[in-house]
Amino acid sequence: MSASAIKKKPERSKTEVSIFIPCFIDQLYPQIGFAMVKVLQKAGCTVRYNPNQTCCGQPAFNAGFRAEAKEVCSKFLKDFEGNDYIVVPSASCAGFIKNYYPNLFDNSYAHLQVQELEQRVVEFSSFLVNVLGVTQLGASFQAKAAYHHSCAALRECAIKTEPLALLQQVAGLELVPITDETVCCGFGGSFAVKFESISAAMADQKVHNITTAGAEMVISTDMSCLMHIDGVAKHQGTGLEAKHIAEVLASGW
Repeated sequence: MSASAIKKKPERSKTEVSIFIPCFIDQLYPQIGFAMVKVLQKAGCTVRYNPNQTCCGQPAFNAGFRAEAKEVCSKFLKDFEGNDYIVVPSASCAGFIKNYYPNLFDNSYAHLQVQELEQRVVEFSSFLVNVLGVTQLGASFQAKAAYHHSCAALRECAIKTEPLALLQQVAGLELVPITDETVCCGFGGSFAVKFESISAAMADQKVHNITTAGAEMVISTDMSCLMHIDGVAKHQGTGLEAKHIAEVLASGW
């Protein structure tokens, strides 16, 4: 075959993107998906959504159902065929796809497809800052807030400064530092079910650190962490609010 006969893969567009809405956001917090779309469009993106999408497979995988997880992951591969960036409002889901799909599909027909997928899946805040080069979106939000670094963002996606760079540009938002800011909130998916008392104690400490710092709100890239923190905060009656970063960035315009 001549070199001219080989089709060159089209260059990936930064502004034509597909979005993956995690199953728990779709079912429990759909407003976050809408907020993310609003922000991406403000940043100049054309957003595509495949309604056939379901789950990335992480819940089944973490519960030990590897074969069942692989079926769900195989569907994800099919649902997101193409060359678009896949923007995800969850570092947990993005981290699972990028770090565990390669092992799950190692030595299989989908190995090369998974390698390519790793380059396309990007957590929402990382996509704005590292791909689009955007930090200022014209958002305004009046609150004194603490930022929660999720374990998935820090340890699986190497995301730390990107959300802060975005939030520091939000008019009216005051970010306050908290003690042990990089310590886990205790959720960990099935960890919160299997080790309830340890999980609750970790969340108690996280809520204490946030409220002691004088914050009235906690913001994060991961709604799973926020759900856990919010549940404990409500149980304690602290009045602490929880907001996904997409909701904050979509505010005031």
